[in-house]
Amino acid sequence: MNKVQQYEEKAELLKALAHPIRLCIVDGLINNECNVTRMRECLDLPQSTVSQHLGILKSRGIIRGRRQGTEICYTVTNELVKDLMKVLMNVGAHNQSLERKD
Repeated sequence: MNKVQQYEEKAELLKALAHPIRLCIVDGLINNECNVTRMRECLDLPQSTVSQHLGILKSRGIIRGRRQGTEICYTVTNELVKDLMKVLMNVGAHNQSLERKD
């Protein structure tokens, strides 16, 4: 694999995360397994919309589903994404603390 291919893989990962709903889903799934019904209720979105976003995340290897009875529980399995989310969430917290000081 050459350098350009490595960057292409990272770019594809970032593209998959580059939507507020997917960021919210990933952030919620980092520490908690969850099924579509619970995500739908939490996000207040139609089931089809949540499933569409889950499909994108799953196809990029960011999340994995585990069947539990009749439901599928999802969790984040990509360690790089977990690290990226920590950075993103800390940047947000850092910016909020700066705003409070003004």
